Amino acid sequence: MKNAKRSLSLMLAILMTGVALLAAGCSGGGKTVTVGYTIYEPMNYTDEGGELVGFDTELSKKVFEALGYTVVFKEISWDAKYTDLASGNIDCIWNGFTANASDDDGIARSEKVDFSYNYMENRQVVVAKKDSGIATAEDLKGKIGEAESGSAGETYAKNFEGATVKGVTKQTDALLEVNAGTADFAVLDAQLAKSYCGKGDYANLAVVEALSGEVEYYAVGFAKGSELTSAVNEQFEKLAADGTLASLGEKYGVRNSVVTDFSDQKK
Repeated sequence: MKNAKRSLSLMLAILMTGVALLAAGCSGGGKTVTVGYTIYEPMNYTDEGGELVGFDTELSKKVFEALGYTVVFKEISWDAKYTDLASGNIDCIWNGFTANASDDDGIARSEKVDFSYNYMENRQVVVAKKDSGIATAEDLKGKIGEAESGSAGETYAKNFEGATVKGVTKQTDALLEVNAGTADFAVLDAQLAKSYCGKGDYANLAVVEALSGEVEYYAVGFAKGSELTSAVNEQFEKLAADGTLASLGEKYGVRNSVVTDFSDQKK
């Protein structure tokens, strides 16, 4: 009887060990990294099937999977991006994040986060209805503008003297306001504006080219001192060398804006 009990106990122990090993195998036992993003075509957006796609979505997957991470995407409020990063709610801000800019508090973003290499060019642009009559900064006096709260676009919009600038949760919300006529203009990232203006429901909107800002650069934002910064930079160099960056640029219509030479950014 004792031998039977001992055999049963042994079998149960072996069974439990097998279950534990199977669970570990299924979970992969790997590392997870959480990417903070907002809906912003062509960087991060959902396709017709409801899948999250976009230049930044695919690029972040390729980079982190090569580093042995499972990627989790978490939609955030752009205005709370620094809080989310500092609290550990996300591990990085990867969503058309303008690196060479300051926030409304006058502090350079590079003082708040560690940035990866710049990987894409961008500009802030003014969008208005084609028949708005807006062509110069003078035309914006007395007008109502919209921009994403906490964005480089909001900072740029506030430079227009005499205009009232209101903050919205997302850049696409700013477009909706202009389209509906509840705002006269919006300030957006050029990459997003090119994806929407003059098409579909936004056929009546256009970029006011004369009011475009200076060249900006997108980079990935990490917490100060993060080891991920240099690791991601190494992957950027590899993906530039094998043509992946250029290929993704072609796929999402931003090929002319993608940076593939990082030699002048190395410290």
